[in-house]
Amino acid sequence: MKARFVTSAAKASDFPPPTHPEIAVVGRSNVGKSSLINALVGTDGLARTSRTPGRTRLLNWFEIESKHPFYLVDLPGYGYADVAAKVRHSWRPMIETYLESRTVLAGVLLLVDIRRGVQEEELDFVPWLESKGTPIVVALTKADKLSKNKRYPEIKRVRAELGITRDPYAVSTITDDSGIPELWKALFGMIDPKV
Repeated sequence: MKARFVTSAAKASDFPPPTHPEIAVVGRSNVGKSSLINALVGTDGLARTSRTPGRTRLLNWFEIESKHPFYLVDLPGYGYADVAAKVRHSWRPMIETYLESRTVLAGVLLLVDIRRGVQEEELDFVPWLESKGTPIVVALTKADKLSKNKRYPEIKRVRAELGITRDPYAVSTITDDSGIPELWKALFGMIDPKV
């Protein structure tokens, strides 16, 4: 899959023109958003990774070249990021503005660390998205950190806690690409429901 970085934005007036459908990539700080984006496109370093949680402080657009071109939009992580509270709180209006007003938003890819499970933010976030009619795909990151026989119970637990209708995708980005092809199919389904 070919992909390229397009732009970053710190405020709504800096968002690029709405030319292609967009899938927002959302999750806690240190959930592995950048690693997952890199695994999806098969390119190390497209989305910058860091050992320090909370490094994504802007919205970042990545164009995915396919039969139906679209953007993955990496949103700042939420949760325990070691960032000044004032800065972290400034992200919320920007993220909410994006999610509420972006006319080309096709859906949200919500990432949850399979080892940590669902947190309070996800329990609030999923119903909020559903109330707006925004399609959601849930991916459980860092699946390679659990043995395969421990993954399935976690998948079922997250599905039940979030009240979603289909199982989340358990994905591994370090040891192999398990779950990546299935996740791509779900993402393309948000762009083109006939897929």
